[in-house]
Amino acid sequence: MERNQEIIGVKSAYGKISTPEELGKIIRYKRKEINIRQEIVAGMAGVGTKFLSQLENGKETAEIGKTLHVLRKLGLEVYIFPRSANPFKER
Repeated sequence: MERNQEIIGVKSAYGKISTPEELGKIIRYKRKEINIRQEIVAGMAGVGTKFLSQLENGKETAEIGKTLHVLRKLGLEVYIFPRSANPFKER
């Protein structure tokens, strides 16, 4: 989490996530970056504002389907790959 705390608000919030809190911070960062209120994003994604708020606050039990839908509506993508094949790893 230290890495994203260092990055969010400075250069870019995007990158590796390891916790629900980090995912929530990235979602909030993107929403604020494009200057859209929670109510608008929730409506676009077909979720409630309570769900979106909890997601942005790192709720561990947030539904994966709804979470992925919010990410898509915000223009964010999720990639999964083995650590050994990490294309972003510094060499």
